[in-house]
Amino acid sequence: MSLEQKPFIRYNEEKKVDSFTVRLNKEEREQLEKDKIILEQKKDSTAIKQLARIGSIVIHGSQTSQVLEVVFKNKRKNKRIGIYDFE
Repeated sequence: MSLEQKPFIRYNEEKKVDSFTVRLNKEEREQLEKDKIILEQKKDSTAIKQLARIGSIVIHGSQTSQVLEVVFKNKRKNKRIGIYDFE
């Protein structure tokens, strides 16, 4: 005897996998394909995960944090002296 389930009702509240949809335009798809070649990875989802990990390492690295510190310091100074739009 099986339990009758109604459509559109979640019977299991525990989410097993966290997922989301990524939409790519033509240029983004071309870039992903180039990145997959460099990574030697055929699967889109794995390549995106690996690129996210690499990006995380880069932005949290000491050299990058020093560069970002200079950029944000410039933004604060510009705002303080009234320069809001920089071209």
